[in-house]
Amino acid sequence: MEHWIKRGQDQVEVVAADKKVRETVEGILADIAARGDAAVRELSVKFDKWDRDDYRLSEQEIEGCLSQLSKRDIEDITFAQTQVRNFAQKQRESVLDIEVETLPGVILGHTNIPVSSAGCYVPGGKYPLLASAHMSIITAKVAGVPRVITCAPPYHGKPAPAIVAAQHLAGADAIYCIGGIQAVGAMALGTQTIAPVDMLVGPGNAYVAEAKRQLFGRVGIDLFAGPTETLVIADSSVDGELCATDLLGQAEHGPDSPAILLTTSEKLARDTMREIERLLQILPTAGIARQAWETHGAVCVVESDEEMVQVADRIASEHVQVMTHDPDYFLKNMRNYGALFLGPRTNVAYGDKAIGTNHTLPTKLAARYTGGLWVGKFLKTCTYQKVMTNEASAMIGRYTSRLCALEGFAGHGEQANIRVRRYGGDNVPYAGIAE
Repeated sequence: MEHWIKRGQDQVEVVAADKKVRETVEGILADIAARGDAAVRELSVKFDKWDRDDYRLSEQEIEGCLSQLSKRDIEDITFAQTQVRNFAQKQRESVLDIEVETLPGVILGHTNIPVSSAGCYVPGGKYPLLASAHMSIITAKVAGVPRVITCAPPYHGKPAPAIVAAQHLAGADAIYCIGGIQAVGAMALGTQTIAPVDMLVGPGNAYVAEAKRQLFGRVGIDLFAGPTETLVIADSSVDGELCATDLLGQAEHGPDSPAILLTTSEKLARDTMREIERLLQILPTAGIARQAWETHGAVCVVESDEEMVQVADRIASEHVQVMTHDPDYFLKNMRNYGALFLGPRTNVAYGDKAIGTNHTLPTKLAARYTGGLWVGKFLKTCTYQKVMTNEASAMIGRYTSRLCALEGFAGHGEQANIRVRRYGGDNVPYAGIAE
């Protein structure tokens, strides 16, 4: 039986906050749709204190950002991008076109076609999160997307050199220094200077996530990737310091980032909570992490691994760090998660920054029905069919005709009947039923 030692924010408060975000985003997107660049500029000045005539970075500006980084910085970015590219390429190789003869003379197949353009959002208002550039731009390029543009907010009043370097090295075709709702709105809706894209990808805060939700349908999106979530599943095989470090390591993303400990050990739960308080006294990002922990942190104690799986699947967290005596049990049995980090030797930061898997992952229960960003998100799997013989066309036509008659679709039925008459020699009347 589950026992919650600490719970996060009340659901009523969450709903009220979501409503406020939804209304704000709706108004801003309408403004961008109506006024284009003028609205984007006003919003950039208002929210980012950032004003310029053209928000696209020039080649000189990009080179200037690269020159501000050390050789080691460039090498580290290149290492991380190589890992992301390698894994994305393996994923792409696993997505195959098919063609099969399902009946004599009947050929069915599908082909995987990349979308024509993608807009990648790279969050960076609080921290220059350059890793999001790797995850989105490289993945789109490996999928074969011909036009990939990217937006990131200014950092301390100017383009963040590390983000710009990551965007450039990843292969972005155009780099814009725009943040928040105005960035995703401009990419999706288009402005006088930014051609609209077919798909939006990338994580962001609650406002960015809501903007993507409202724009879905007008453009495709990768998934709902709002504020970072982390769930640590642990037992007595690890200690409180390790659990506390992994919880706070993700809580520092922002004050609205849930961090949850799920354990079979009440001792570990109490030790972790004490360690969290100790670490919050020394962590440089404690101001944000404490707010996230106090508002959205939670601790739950259950009796068995089986019960931990049940609770974890109900939570459906973006990141799930598993540190138990048998981590593979959770790999085999869990169904709802964005990404699993199995065993104490790995952690969410590895996945966020350098190991090669994609860190754009589902939040707010979306892990119940989707996984994270990967090359397949940029591909449209489109089917085709060929009927190669008269006999095959007449045979399929007879079935189709009778099924259309059951539904009352005379026009559909005649599409089949005319082919039955021509290729099978059957005397089928116009809009009639094949014998």
